[in-house]
Amino acid sequence: MSKHDQHLDHLSNAELAAASNDLDQLHRDETFPAMQAAVGEWVESFHEAAVGSSTRTSSRRTFLIGLGAVAGGGALLAACSSSPSGAKTGTGAGSTSTTTPSHPSHLTGDLAIAAMAASLENLGVFAYKAALAAAGAGKLGKVPPAIATFAQTAMAQHKDHSGAWNSILTTAGAKAVTATDPALTPTVEQKFAQVKDLAGVAELALLIENVAAQTYQNAVAVLQSPRAVGIAATIQPVEMQHAAILYYVLGRYPGIQGAASNGFALGTPLAFSPTTLARPPSDYTGR
Repeated sequence: MSKHDQHLDHLSNAELAAASNDLDQLHRDETFPAMQAAVGEWVESFHEAAVGSSTRTSSRRTFLIGLGAVAGGGALLAACSSSPSGAKTGTGAGSTSTTTPSHPSHLTGDLAIAAMAASLENLGVFAYKAALAAAGAGKLGKVPPAIATFAQTAMAQHKDHSGAWNSILTTAGAKAVTATDPALTPTVEQKFAQVKDLAGVAELALLIENVAAQTYQNAVAVLQSPRAVGIAATIQPVEMQHAAILYYVLGRYPGIQGAASNGFALGTPLAFSPTTLARPPSDYTGR
């Protein structure tokens, strides 16, 4: 048993399973429908600007059907590999070719933020998928069944979020983002290569969730469209829920902790979530 594993004796499979179930139900009943509505209104605005209001009803209906297909099938993320090298390429394990940049240089404003957000969500999918593969191969030691349930639940929600942002991008005539976040991917690759147990992979997932939550929190003040603000504001609490469960897995109080030097992973919980780890507005342009 590793040093990290000894700190996970507090885990209750039943409590973790209940938390994952609550997370899934809230997503299905509240946050995902709210996100769909906000995305649908934003897509409507694109269609109205392009062809007028006569196509409003059919466009909205077509979009919602398409969004459901993307969320359910995860088609846009099919290229994500369970190997860390696949995080950059998106073309399969061991591939050295590159994908379309996560931040197309011609995008600006809200669309650039949408592309950045999609790439962050893709990174979340990659991390959980890689963790599940490592657990299945016996590389993380003893893993409670509820851990796998949580990882699958969080991964599915990241897929839903990526699908929503990509629906905005493709409706606006841009390419869907299938690559992982270019700024954070090297760090994730490096840390994942060093993971030897459940605690290590939970630390890595926590970093991604905290960066995502703080980026969305920061984006609310940067986004121009009220619909875009609504999407970011709907997703941000979900990322914080993921982080809260990961803090439980690690035996810590929920809430951002520590200092920049340790990735805000240790120490006394802060009263309010900061935006220290957020991707700055200057990154949103992709330049």
